[in-house]
Amino acid sequence: MEVSRLVPAPADAIFAVLTDPEGHVDIDASGMLLDAEGAPVERPGDRFLVHMDREALGDVPLGRYDVEVVITTLTPDAEIAWTVEGRIRPHVRHVYGYRLEPAEGGTLVTSYFDWSQVPDAWRQRITFPLIPESALKATLGILERTVRRRSAA
Repeated sequence: MEVSRLVPAPADAIFAVLTDPEGHVDIDASGMLLDAEGAPVERPGDRFLVHMDREALGDVPLGRYDVEVVITTLTPDAEIAWTVEGRIRPHVRHVYGYRLEPAEGGTLVTSYFDWSQVPDAWRQRITFPLIPESALKATLGILERTVRRRSAA
């Protein structure tokens, strides 16, 4: 699933939000991300901790829990993607990411969610996609607002 939006900002300003663990919390439209810990990511394999609340979706009674975000792709000012690892094994192996492309008036930002590598055992337990397309779209709007506020600070 992919959604795109023109964000009237340079790619480096957008990427600064996307590589910052707190930036993930700031732009989350699902309501699941409560807080994050860790340094800004710089390369594939980097990790940070996210405190989650699954009750925001109301689908699985997990309550509050922690996951590690594991960066799978990082090309500065162009693309970042990650998977999530929690205490439950095997890991779900779903991937979230953003692609940034220069465009007239700013940067075209594409948010994507890929669940093609999710094992069958997980597909039987959880309905995919985990979040609706509307949440991806909303996150792009929140991203624009967050980039604007950080640039003004």
